[in-house]
Amino acid sequence: MPGMGRALQANNPVILSAFRTALFHQFLFILLVLFVGAVGWNVVRTVQYRRAVAAGTTTGDTGAAVPLGPEPLARRVLRIGFGVLWLFDGLLQVQPNMPLGLTGNVLQPAAHGSPSWVQHVVNAGVGIWTRHPVQAAASAVWIQVGIGVLLLVAPRGRWSRFAGLASVGWGLVVWVFGEAFGGLFAPGYTLLFGAPGAVLFYVVAGALVALPDRAWATRKLGRSLLAGLGGFFIAMAVLQAWPGRGFWQGTSHGRSGTLTSMVSQMASTSQPHAISATVAAFGRFDGAHGWGVNLFVVVALAVIGVLLVRGRPTEVRVALVAAAVLGLSDWLLVEDVGFLGGTGTDPNSMLPLLLLLFGGYLALVRLPVPAEAPAAAAAPVATAAGSWWERATPGYLARWIGALCAFAVVLVGAAPMAAASINPNADPIIAEANDGTPNVLNAPAPPFSLVDQRGEPVSLATLHGKIVALTFLDPVCTTDCPVIAQEFREADSMLGSQRSRVDFVAVVANPLYRSVPVVNAFDRQESLNHIPNWLFLTGSLPELTHVWDSYGIQTQVEPAGAMVAHGELAYLIDANGHTRVVLNTAPTPGAAGNSSFTVLLTTQLEHLLAS
Repeated sequence: MPGMGRALQANNPVILSAFRTALFHQFLFILLVLFVGAVGWNVVRTVQYRRAVAAGTTTGDTGAAVPLGPEPLARRVLRIGFGVLWLFDGLLQVQPNMPLGLTGNVLQPAAHGSPSWVQHVVNAGVGIWTRHPVQAAASAVWIQVGIGVLLLVAPRGRWSRFAGLASVGWGLVVWVFGEAFGGLFAPGYTLLFGAPGAVLFYVVAGALVALPDRAWATRKLGRSLLAGLGGFFIAMAVLQAWPGRGFWQGTSHGRSGTLTSMVSQMASTSQPHAISATVAAFGRFDGAHGWGVNLFVVVALAVIGVLLVRGRPTEVRVALVAAAVLGLSDWLLVEDVGFLGGTGTDPNSMLPLLLLLFGGYLALVRLPVPAEAPAAAAAPVATAAGSWWERATPGYLARWIGALCAFAVVLVGAAPMAAASINPNADPIIAEANDGTPNVLNAPAPPFSLVDQRGEPVSLATLHGKIVALTFLDPVCTTDCPVIAQEFREADSMLGSQRSRVDFVAVVANPLYRSVPVVNAFDRQESLNHIPNWLFLTGSLPELTHVWDSYGIQTQVEPAGAMVAHGELAYLIDANGHTRVVLNTAPTPGAAGNSSFTVLLTTQLEHLLAS
């Protein structure tokens, strides 16, 4: 019936089933990659062993000709810490409501209140996700899992630096489209709410991991990182203290301040009672002592920032302890652990910020141990072998192949995501989720004999030899029927050169307005009058009633209105006059839903044309 289209729920079983199936199939491919990697490792090791036996020597554990010192502790902490965070974030993407719930619960709220240009940018990402929810959600899982694994298994060398660059690249994508630039241009911007966006800290950490080894050889990197973070804390203190932003206000005259409102909102999300009760209690405390709470936060941020900028190890340790206390308190009491509530995609900003601070401290106080020069007796062993696989140790091979497998996992996600980003047509799964899967059958189509928009007689027999896409439209409808007509028009365009083998046919579904001039007016309105294979059929009321009854179309005149409620179905009839597919044409809300049905209709027609 017109206007019966409804928004898809996040727990739609069709989408959930498709999401699980996509993840399962991609997981099987990843298992195959891991198997090939394991076989490759064994093959290389076998070749090493046989050549060593033939030469009467062993490759030993010398590795490359020029040995590297141990990985700097600060780099190792950042690499492993953010590798675990990326892995955790990827696992959060497996939540079943991600395909349909992410846009409405995460992406669009993140851009709320931002300037129109920010919302426009974010909506570009929303459009991609909306058109391809299953593909995009599954891709996000494997991209983030792959980056996390790559960071964990590749401690040194090109693969490790590539992992850092991958973290930077994907992190910026998430920061722009997923976090709306971290809320940088939105009101209420504050460190307490997650500014400047959790993933921006992932980006910074990735850039540090991607630096060459010589960058970690002095304390300059640690000082620079801590000074930068100190400046950030000072800027956040100024922003927190800025008057008129609602942070100095608790609850007065029935109105809640910015922080109190945020905490109350977080306490109402779905989560364990112990956490929600703690958050709610802090919300009441801030409501009663808002000025004092904000003063404490401003002073703490400013002191931490100044100590970090000064860069003295003792003062930095004090700043680290203070930042940990403040950060973990905010993580629990304001950010509400970050990922609870069903659509959390990361643990929010405090954990990665503290990890970055700790890495900066280690880069300041723990310089890497210089690599020892190779022993004279060992040098010939390192240079005697002629091939890289003869010089590589088992550990080096395992890490190299592990990194290659992790890169393949990233590609499993990145390739479909890239394809989705350039595909303007929505997945047909959206239409199936809203209207059900196509009903496939093989039965003679009921005959009809009517006249087209030019007054020429048309019957099912005269269409013999062509595929017929038949639907029912109200020519004075202003809701669903124009949408359905445009979907048929777009399907005709998508068929390309095969359109000459298909007739798109509509039958009037209004007992009151059914004249040829009314039909022609609808065609002109929807730009259908220039499509040679478009037919809009009408006839006398008995003739139309017979066709409606034959195809199971119910019509009902709306009270005090010209529009008619009617069944919304499409019948695909093969060249021999047999009904092969029945589709529900009720439009899914949104442009993605409309293009989804267009793709579904086109796909079904292409199957009939190929059969």
